[in-house]
Amino acid sequence: MATLSDIKTRIKGVQNTQQITKAMKMVAAAKLRRAQEAVTNSRPYARQISILLSHLVSDESKAVNPFFLGREVKNIAVVVVTADKGLCGAFNTNLIKEVTQYVAAVELGVNTHLISVGRKGYDFFRKRDYNIAGNYSGIFQSLKYEQALGITQELIDKFLDGTFDKVVLVYNEFKSIIQQRVVTEQFLPIPISDEGEKDTTKLPDFIFEPDQKAIFEYLLPKHLKAQMWRSLLESNASEQGARMTAMDNATTNAKELIRSLNLTYNKERQAAITKEILEIVSGANALRGN
Repeated sequence: MATLSDIKTRIKGVQNTQQITKAMKMVAAAKLRRAQEAVTNSRPYARQISILLSHLVSDESKAVNPFFLGREVKNIAVVVVTADKGLCGAFNTNLIKEVTQYVAAVELGVNTHLISVGRKGYDFFRKRDYNIAGNYSGIFQSLKYEQALGITQELIDKFLDGTFDKVVLVYNEFKSIIQQRVVTEQFLPIPISDEGEKDTTKLPDFIFEPDQKAIFEYLLPKHLKAQMWRSLLESNASEQGARMTAMDNATTNAKELIRSLNLTYNKERQAAITKEILEIVSGANALRGN
């Protein structure tokens, strides 16, 4: 049975933990505001450039452009965007579970290559002998657009030279502070949005300068970079929201645990006082009896 000293030590330990989780919640909240603003600003650009491409793409481009041209899939690259740190609830767990299920569902004879963005995903898959073709750990400490450019360029180069036949992104999409959604979407070959084709009749009669094909080819790499950058921003905002929620829950649980421990401490203390009183009274009665 725990002594009063043990209970008091545990109360002090939980109070220290509560202070840490409360501080981490405040830090995550500050980072979340900036991350959420960045995501909100990136979404319209990424969406509009995708729609614009769907307006500009021609049947000829679909048939001959290597960014759209499908081929027999023998090697799939799966870009796994996790966090660099833990203490963010099920943020990393849900995403890793999605990736393992996706890899397990790949047809026999098709090789999967994991490209890890974030230390948590890299640590998990490295210990389980998955085929890791790339690692970008630590980028979320100071997330910059140049980092998205580097990842995108590597994927483009390996897709065009035939190393990868298909590239898939798996990341957490930011919905709200308490909700993130794991998204699996094809990155290469570029999927054509139906939204642009549906609205073609509503478009004005554009005059392209220098020409439609040149503009289309100029926008292709920008589209890929914009989508990669948006996915990193989505993941970063989701991570901060998940961490803020997890630390808030941890702080609340610590408060409840402290209350319960204080109650236990007071009960044990009262029992110890009562026992001492009984011993004194019993001793006094024994003396009178002598």
